[in-house]
Amino acid sequence: MIKLQIIGHIGADCTTNEVNGKSVINFNVAHSEKYKDQQGNQVEKTIWVKCAYWTDRTALAQYLKKGQLIYAEGTPEAEGYLNKDNQNAASLKMRVFQVQLLGSKNDNQAGGSQQNASYQSSNAPATNTQSSQMAASQVEDAADDLPF
Repeated sequence: MIKLQIIGHIGADCTTNEVNGKSVINFNVAHSEKYKDQQGNQVEKTIWVKCAYWTDRTALAQYLKKGQLIYAEGTPEAEGYLNKDNQNAASLKMRVFQVQLLGSKNDNQAGGSQQNASYQSSNAPATNTQSSQMAASQVEDAADDLPF
């Protein structure tokens, strides 16, 4: 399994939809990094991730508002498209398994209390150490059966 983890701010209030009888919460997360380039100029790079959180806990949606700082974990997916200039471009998507509210931008400035709640999808992969070790040994056993 490939796992993507991101800490960032939500770009706009989330939307909740129902697809084939299942609920999904959609939101975008921005992660920004600052660094100096070779010429010594300060550069800020922002990566946006489109997130889809399939869950029956749609009450979480009331907390996924613009500016909210979150940690999200899931499986990544890249999607190619043509941009407005008719050039090839790609976007990063993630099927979210776990969301943790870390607080909003304004919490640190206003001195308010930070939210710290974790939500995990019922179909999320096991993350405890013992389960991970068992899964690793099962993968090694399965690799012996591969024809290549």
